[in-house]
Amino acid sequence: MSRLRRSVLALCLLSLGTGGQARADGADRPNLAAPQRAATAEAMAPAMHSIDVDEHLGNIIDTSLRFVDHAGKAVTLADYFDGKRPVLVTMNYFRCPVLCNVQLNELTEALRTFDWVPGDEHFRIVTISIDPRETAELANTKRQNHLTALGKGDADWEFLTGDALSIRLLAAQLGIQYAYDPEQDQYAHPAVVVFASPDAKIVRYVYGLSYKSNDLKFGLIEASEGRVGSTLDRIILSCFHYDATLGRYGPFAFGLMRLAGMLTMLLIGTALAFYWRRERRQARQSRQQPSHVEVRT
Repeated sequence: MSRLRRSVLALCLLSLGTGGQARADGADRPNLAAPQRAATAEAMAPAMHSIDVDEHLGNIIDTSLRFVDHAGKAVTLADYFDGKRPVLVTMNYFRCPVLCNVQLNELTEALRTFDWVPGDEHFRIVTISIDPRETAELANTKRQNHLTALGKGDADWEFLTGDALSIRLLAAQLGIQYAYDPEQDQYAHPAVVVFASPDAKIVRYVYGLSYKSNDLKFGLIEASEGRVGSTLDRIILSCFHYDATLGRYGPFAFGLMRLAGMLTMLLIGTALAFYWRRERRQARQSRQQPSHVEVRT
């Protein structure tokens, strides 16, 4: 397991010791002293060893799994995979006091400054609750809070609830392992965003409690197999390499060298074109000038 993933999972454990109910926008924060948090994590750790992400890259998600959307309508995952747009998938729960609020708030903030809007021709988002007790009303409240914070209208970000079997089956297919603590009445789970292709193939995992716009854009370009994003986006992506140890995209030395070479060729080509145009213009002007021949008698 990478250092980043271990850190994220440690935060999952610490979140179980916060207690209380946070506001839906994540404004409330835990206020435990460090020794108390450490003691809580140590006490919870033995029961939480199973929390992890087992990446299932290339696997196809079963889109026949049934859930309920924020309006109380029965849906299947197939309703969100249209064969054209990639889907960004997260598994959280809506009454989570700490981790989910932080993760979803940071995702909302990244999307707020993002070039693309969920629901346009580029992508859509689906967030599924891992708590089978949660209701469509709670999902709707959570959705409205995040759409308001996003500030881009009725974006295509769906918040779903479901029964225990459907949730467990989806989590198993995504490789997301989580655990319920009955004493705290909370779930410990990893903070991860899954990028799925338009035909529901798992393409990429990005970890952490905060997200960069480039990580989202590159993940979506990969998930769409280059069908979204501009030519320049795809060229830039070729210079970035997904670092599995960090769960993010980082500069790729060979790609940067290739981009530098392309820019050098472009600059040389531009300079040569400017030089050739100037030479042709001067030659044309010299041909158009009348010749002055002095005639003597």
